[in-house]
Amino acid sequence: MSQRSWIRKVHEWLVPPEAGVGWTAYLWLIYFGFFFLQWKFQPPDPVELGLGLASTAVFLALYFSGYRRSGPIALLHCLALISLGIAWAPFNVGASAFFVFASAFAFLIGPPRQALMLLLAIVVVIAVLALTVQTEFFFWLPGILASVIVGAANIFFGEKERHNAELKLSQAEVRQLARVAERERIARDLHDLLGHSLSVIVLKSELARRLVEKDPQRAGAEMKAVEESARQALSEVREAIGGYRERSLAGELEQARLALASADIELTLNQDDSFDLDSRTEAVLALVIREAITNILRHARARRCRIDLQTDHDGQLTLTISDDGSGRIRPDGVGIDGMRARIEALGGHFRLEPQTHRLQASLPLEASS
Repeated sequence: MSQRSWIRKVHEWLVPPEAGVGWTAYLWLIYFGFFFLQWKFQPPDPVELGLGLASTAVFLALYFSGYRRSGPIALLHCLALISLGIAWAPFNVGASAFFVFASAFAFLIGPPRQALMLLLAIVVVIAVLALTVQTEFFFWLPGILASVIVGAANIFFGEKERHNAELKLSQAEVRQLARVAERERIARDLHDLLGHSLSVIVLKSELARRLVEKDPQRAGAEMKAVEESARQALSEVREAIGGYRERSLAGELEQARLALASADIELTLNQDDSFDLDSRTEAVLALVIREAITNILRHARARRCRIDLQTDHDGQLTLTISDDGSGRIRPDGVGIDGMRARIEALGGHFRLEPQTHRLQASLPLEASS
């Protein structure tokens, strides 16, 4: 291990990265030098020197441990630093440094209100000591001023950091929800696109298999239609992955007619052309028609199908699709949920009546203008 790596590991052991202070943690130790300033003018005796070095060791342990603590444990660290300050106050004017460091860690004990109460208690302790055991100007004034400034600043920036962390968490949750919504959108599109196209391919393939000996020419035509459907499905999947594709309502109705005709299902279309739709509403209606026709092809065992697209005097556009089949559609299926979600996203209403084989979607025309 290189010397630089060894130094980095020791640093991370003393000051964890999550503390967010980096190498400045060592810079703040300069203020502890005030504790030794008195010894320059009044050299300590051996007992005082030994106790001072022992207190320094305890202080350093509490200091570096404090960066890893919060809540009640952080409060115990602060109280231990305050105790050192009280013990040394009668003998050393630099003992105020212990109170400053206790104030610096006050923001770790909990909400700002608790931290401010601890900071106020530290100021009161310094004032009491200044009136009783240590009246030196260089003890109480730097102690009170530095404790208030450092403590209040750390409480402010600590609370700001908590808010930033909560904001980042909220943003991460929003991004996660957006990813989930996008996956659901793509899943619905792929279900709608592939479900319809594959149903048509299966029907045409079965028809071609039955005609391959009776009418080879028509069987070849059906297989050509299968190829075209497969190519179209591939193109639509690419478009769906690239973004929300816009579908032509007229084109989707024509596709529905061709798909139903392949299954020998007669289509009756009753359409009111006296309204204009925006591209998004038209795309949603096209998807609903596609999914409904796919369900009829798969499950209905119908002979006739009817599509009504009408407006009323209340400004409602209503799409109704019904058939005379005997099959049942699950009202909680993926396709049904996708249709309902799309219609409701435009402020409309969706209703499915499995017993009567009737699907109805209503949209306000003003939402699509």
